[in-house]
Amino acid sequence: MTAYAVPTIDEAPTAVQGAVYTVASGDLRPAANETCWPVQQKLEADFSAAVESLGYKVIRGHQPDPVKGHGFLDSQRAGIEAFRNIPRDAPLVVVEAVWEYSHHVLAGLRSHRGPILVVANWAGEFPGLVGLLNLAGSMTKAGIEYSVLWSPDFADQWSRDRLQEWLDTGHIEHDASHVHDLGELPTSDETTLGKALAQQLRQQKAIAGVFDEGCMGMYNAIFDDELINAFGLYKERLSQSALVYEMSRVSDDEAQAVYSWLKDRGMVFHLGTDEKTELTEAQLLSQFRMYIAALRIADDFGLDAVGIQYQQGLKDTVPASDLAEGLLNNVERPPVLSRDGSRELYAGKALPHFNEVDWGVAVDSLATNRIWTAMGLDPATTLHDIRWGEEYDGQFVWVWEISGAVPASHNGGYDKSWSMRQPPMFFPLGGGTLSGVSKPGSVVWSRVFIMDGVLHADLGRATSVTLPEEETQRRLAATNPQWPIMHAVLHGVSRDQFMARHRANHLNVAYAPDEETADKALAAKAAMFDSLGINVHLCGVESP
Repeated sequence: MTAYAVPTIDEAPTAVQGAVYTVASGDLRPAANETCWPVQQKLEADFSAAVESLGYKVIRGHQPDPVKGHGFLDSQRAGIEAFRNIPRDAPLVVVEAVWEYSHHVLAGLRSHRGPILVVANWAGEFPGLVGLLNLAGSMTKAGIEYSVLWSPDFADQWSRDRLQEWLDTGHIEHDASHVHDLGELPTSDETTLGKALAQQLRQQKAIAGVFDEGCMGMYNAIFDDELINAFGLYKERLSQSALVYEMSRVSDDEAQAVYSWLKDRGMVFHLGTDEKTELTEAQLLSQFRMYIAALRIADDFGLDAVGIQYQQGLKDTVPASDLAEGLLNNVERPPVLSRDGSRELYAGKALPHFNEVDWGVAVDSLATNRIWTAMGLDPATTLHDIRWGEEYDGQFVWVWEISGAVPASHNGGYDKSWSMRQPPMFFPLGGGTLSGVSKPGSVVWSRVFIMDGVLHADLGRATSVTLPEEETQRRLAATNPQWPIMHAVLHGVSRDQFMARHRANHLNVAYAPDEETADKALAAKAAMFDSLGINVHLCGVESP
């Protein structure tokens, strides 16, 4: 008989009776994991105290690494190895006080058979809530059953009751009464417009260029070609190395012209001299080269939208992509000519940029651009992270905050916008933002996501409100003062309803001049998505 090297299969570990197992997915960037580790320890201690008060014990599924200086799963391999020691039928909790990469734990979560809970601290300091929503969206796409829960310290009665429910049943039933399926659309000008734009997209097709894919472990942000080709959207797969090469072909004068254009319009740049911690002109000029290069490559391939991943490779190669992204999404922006100087590229138009190559944003931004343009509205759109929020003056006001840049019109213009250096722990080579406080006004928010193997879209209304300067600064200091902020009040959706339902870390926003126009734009968007075969859900609003 041939002596083959037959592997020995380890015996599956057995769950400890009355125990809850925990894991913590982290960042791929060591500096972020090291910086955020203390707040993660605090959350784990608070959560463990809550579990133990209800008669259970907590077993951490992997131990901190004293050499690395943190206890996060910081790679897919680390996650796979950790899950080998976790009983597959045990109650499992993913505890997140930080941004996390979903693929670090998805392999283990896919094969886990016990109840799964994802928890986060209700705090702004680090984006744990953003991490929770990303993992929730990724698990929804993967078809993994899970529950979610959040609390400042898990000492409040609401979170204790929900935790008890999960320990007893393996599931938490949150209120989803604000979600309404679209139903039959009435005949209206907006419905006619949305259907016509959908038919145009199907017939004429569109191309979205993507500079590499899979940014920051956002499994939920990757849409298979089959899902988007079905309604006429196709991918142009581009390499970020090609973007860097094209940047090298941009002249100093061209980059300087973009800089001068922005300063002439009143944009403020918070400059320093220390490349490691401050924003410098050299960083800005590199970003302006990226802006020009992105437009020229988009023109080469006839793109209708573009997405730059930036993380991970570009972060070690060039300054942040964010400033370029914010400029692209605005109609009024520095002019860029073709390489031979004969044509202005995308003159008088925004080129929709889907930040962090999130395909839920790509589909949404393309649709928004076409609907708002057809309605004669400013089509400037952007994504925001659902970062955090608190009550103010009797109403819950969200902090929606993008980790980069927004179109200047969302701030009220370039003269109300500024640029600060990106945080060194996330952006080692720096680069500036296109930042500001979002102007007050009527907003349509939306999110396209994958559930049950098909595309869905949640649509709703919000109002961007003005808060006193000291409250704005308090909220920025509690999160990231470098980043653009929107003070958002959702229509007809409570804090906990939104958190329980939302299937992504991102949502898209676009302004309308008044409430009536915003309602009409939402109706046109619902009609377009519905005609494209996307399952539409209205959140907090009635059918158009």
